[in-house]
Amino acid sequence: MLLEGELVRLRALEPEDAERIHAFVTDPEVGRWMENGHPLSLAQVRKRCEERAVNTYEKVVLGIEAKAERKLIGVIDLRDAEPEIGEAYLDVYIGDAEYRAGGGYGTEALRLLCRYGFNNMRLHQITLWVVAENEVARHVYRKIGFVEEGRHREAFVGLDGKRHDMILMSMLKGELKW
Repeated sequence: MLLEGELVRLRALEPEDAERIHAFVTDPEVGRWMENGHPLSLAQVRKRCEERAVNTYEKVVLGIEAKAERKLIGVIDLRDAEPEIGEAYLDVYIGDAEYRAGGGYGTEALRLLCRYGFNNMRLHQITLWVVAENEVARHVYRKIGFVEEGRHREAFVGLDGKRHDMILMSMLKGELKW
């Protein structure tokens, strides 16, 4: 599967993406707002990439590639999709700092995957959780049509051990702003 916009291409992840993904997830700026487990070695990330399950309705994981440079810059997914209720959860990160600062790469990737979820997967709702202090991400989510629905107090533990509130956001089919 390949989803393409003006700036990015969303594509299946390959085993050779392991080094880039390892660099992303070990970058403190990327990991700052991510729910991270224990640190992973490059060998462990390689193994995960090699053994990655096939994309299915329940979980679609795609690499975000800068189209002009054909360079992996992040990862986006729709997970826990349930056809009975037409809902899935979205996760995204731009791991390459060069593409993180307002160039529109993350925004376009979100729009492409949300459109795919609504049109191809026949989802009715896409939901996500974001750390309350991550205002940059919240701004992008609102810009493309997500609305804030609630707050889960002190539900996220940062890398420094400090607790933060999480914001629940969702978008219904027909609310995607292009």
